[in-house]
Amino acid sequence: MLGNSVCILITIIFYLVMMIVIGAVFSKKNKSTDDFYLGGRKLGPLVTAMSAEASDMSSWLLLGLPGLALITGLAEATWTAIGLAIGTYLNWLFVAKRLRVYTNKLGAVTIPDFFAKRFGDDKKIITLISAIFIVVFFVPYTASGFVGCGKLFSSIFGIDYFSAMIICALVIALYCILGGFLAASTTDFIQSIIMSIALVVVLGFSFKTAGADDIFNNVKNIDGFLDIFKGCDVTTGAVGSYGALPIASTLAWGLGYFGMPHIILRFMAIEDENKLHISRRVGSIWVVISMSVAILIGVCGYTLMKEGIVPSYATNSDAERVIIDIASKISTYGILPAILGGVILAGILASAMSTSDSQLLAATSSVTQNIIQEFFKVKLSQKSAIWVARVMVLVISAIAVFLAMNPDSSVFRIVSFAWAGFGATFGPAILFALFWRRSNKWGILSGMIGGGIMIFVWKFVIRSAFAGTWLDIYELLPAFLVNVILVLAVSLLTSEPEKEITDKFDEVVKSVK
Repeated sequence: MLGNSVCILITIIFYLVMMIVIGAVFSKKNKSTDDFYLGGRKLGPLVTAMSAEASDMSSWLLLGLPGLALITGLAEATWTAIGLAIGTYLNWLFVAKRLRVYTNKLGAVTIPDFFAKRFGDDKKIITLISAIFIVVFFVPYTASGFVGCGKLFSSIFGIDYFSAMIICALVIALYCILGGFLAASTTDFIQSIIMSIALVVVLGFSFKTAGADDIFNNVKNIDGFLDIFKGCDVTTGAVGSYGALPIASTLAWGLGYFGMPHIILRFMAIEDENKLHISRRVGSIWVVISMSVAILIGVCGYTLMKEGIVPSYATNSDAERVIIDIASKISTYGILPAILGGVILAGILASAMSTSDSQLLAATSSVTQNIIQEFFKVKLSQKSAIWVARVMVLVISAIAVFLAMNPDSSVFRIVSFAWAGFGATFGPAILFALFWRRSNKWGILSGMIGGGIMIFVWKFVIRSAFAGTWLDIYELLPAFLVNVILVLAVSLLTSEPEKEITDKFDEVVKSVK
């Protein structure tokens, strides 16, 4: 057993070292902040697709989604996956190319920078507000990745959770500091491959060990487990209806895609916008397959739990360890299976790291580029700006580590809140900026602030006060609608955009067609 653990550890260490080496290789290519934050717009279509989706799925895919399916059955997990699949495709279809063309014409390298230049905000108020929201929501999102890393190492090696999390955070911060966006995108591409291998191996082992018939027979007798119109809790036996309102609430996850900075930055970074259709197909197919497999692993996990192959899980947070426990079981069959188990665990680590690195860079660019240099007008040379950005990576990592100190935190719940925050704050703003000629900076500002505030109000006030009623829905949906209403109303009630702004809009629309 000791030899197996050593094989797993060596495999994971090799993976971590490889990530740092990639960062070191790309460190030589960072000659400017444009290179550090956007890779000089040199990504190929495959790297664009898979780095975008790997940074999107995060540890939520290999930890949160299987755990959710195991404890609550198919309803919430399935409708969430459907919403995300639709949102993924529509984001690639409608946003990707137009955003790439628009940001290139404006010379914008960050999302706040795009808003300011799109709406002629010389005072950089939009820059400040959007940058603040990016930091506010990205720090807990990054923390969720650190939680996943900590759970992984503490579960497998018996290492103290906090120490394990610190090690992973340092590795992520190190290759981000060294290589910037190109390193993050390249490692994300590699990590997506490792995540795919992990999913396939775990699913194959689950079917071989438990048997397809036993897996189905065990869950079909649980009221509500296989019914996507019912919700259940396998630990308590509780069953409830999953009707139109919960379905709409869960499908609303898909709205979040339009406002995810770490995803849409990939659209901006592709070298040739005419190849985005390749990225769209590859990314969309991968998302559908990977989420389907993750949910199926959760279904298998129930039988594995009942047969004692993996431990019993009392809560959703506990169930998020199911793939970790399956990998541990695989590793007991010998040296080669132990290496394979190490690859699976590296896949879990990859899922967390692939999101955390992108989020760190997006949050860093917001502070360094948008707040310090653009809003406060602190003049820095290109070399100094890169070094300030590297320091900010460490600072933001430290804050995220502090928020991730609780090992009982649910990855799924942390991600769902941050996802809602970005979707409601930036989703409508991106769509209106790209598709509505009449929108102006006052409408966009009002929508951002209103949507961002509503996330907190709905999550911590309304849902708490009206738990179990029709108002107890995912906060993204009502906050997104508030943002839309405010953008429309305030834009129409205030002066039209200047001719220079609308002319640039018309130029972009013409070039995209």
